[in-house]
Amino acid sequence: MKKSSILALLILCLLSAACNKNTSSQLRNFPIPVQPDTLRILGWGNSFTDDGMQYLPDLLEAAGIRNVVLGRLYIGGCTLERHCREYRDALSNYIYYKSRGNHWVTVSPQSSATEALKDEPWDIIVLQQASGLSGIYETYHPWVEELFAIARKYCPNKKATIAWQQTWAYARTSTHPEFPNYKCSQDTMFRAIAECCRRLVEDTPIRVVIPSGPALQELRKTAFCDSLDFTRDGYHLSYGMGRYLAACCWFETLVAPAFGVTVRDNSFRLQGTPEELSELQALVCREYACMALHSAQSVSPDKGD
Repeated sequence: MKKSSILALLILCLLSAACNKNTSSQLRNFPIPVQPDTLRILGWGNSFTDDGMQYLPDLLEAAGIRNVVLGRLYIGGCTLERHCREYRDALSNYIYYKSRGNHWVTVSPQSSATEALKDEPWDIIVLQQASGLSGIYETYHPWVEELFAIARKYCPNKKATIAWQQTWAYARTSTHPEFPNYKCSQDTMFRAIAECCRRLVEDTPIRVVIPSGPALQELRKTAFCDSLDFTRDGYHLSYGMGRYLAACCWFETLVAPAFGVTVRDNSFRLQGTPEELSELQALVCREYACMALHSAQSVSPDKGD
């Protein structure tokens, strides 16, 4: 082999090694902080992120926790791929909501991802796939890796936890246009999403998973379930038990380990609203959220990052 060919091959190997080292650094993950002065959580997603986070400030207030900053960066139906393209094209199509003092306000109706990522030294950044693609693993990559890199580049806190929300299957009677991808079967869709989440945890450093989907699937087996399976339109969560359950999952997964609390005895149950829950309904939701999380943790891989 000519010296020039050997030199070219050596350079290629060095570049490849540098690239792999850079990718490994970008994909490195970190644990949820314990007893921080302020806990900052950003949900970077779509309407299912909205469903999961909407009642989180109320649960925090009822728990007497007022040092949590929440952010919701939202585009309806946004896929992992679109998040990356929004960033690449420097677009400002997100609605950016924020909660300080446990009250949601609209920061900007036209925000970019970089603006929100740089806005706070986020401790936790929660990602998710769009609902219709959540059970199709091929749609996760390379976009998850790109979002890791974007978050690491712009979030002031370089040790933020990158977490994941495992979303829920559609209602049995759903007319969502992507439901046929799962043979219009709720069970098929749920199992597909669960398998994708399992593979994601195996293939990436993501270890923190909010079990909104598994908790809801178990709740659907109770006598409280109706024809819309705790949704308001066949896929978005109902304003009562559906959203309440998801918020309990977010609390127990992200807030509880940071402050050593639990959602189990939380007193918030949408009092004074048309969606007010009975004490039994609220208790069941809180228990199912805790059971789903602890069940998931008992089978999650334990490997170093």
